[in-house]
Amino acid sequence: MNHQQLEKDIEHLEHVMPRISAADRIPLSYWRTRVNSVLAAMLVPSQASRVKRLNEALRVLEARGN
Repeated sequence: MNHQQLEKDIEHLEHVMPRISAADRIPLSYWRTRVNSVLAAMLVPSQASRVKRLNEALRVLEARGN
C-alpha cells in the first residue's frame, strides 16, 4: 500500500469510527478487516499511534456487540 493510500485509509477510518456501532448495516467484521489491513502496512510512528487508537476503539465496539 503506498503512503498516500495508507494516509487516506487512516483518515477515512478516523472519520467513520466514531459514527459506527454494532447495530449498523455494515458489520463490525468489515471494519476489523479494514483496520487489520492498515495495521499490516509499513507505518511511520505517527500513523502507528493513530491506528492503535482506531484498533482500540474498534475492539471496544466489538466487545459491546458480544
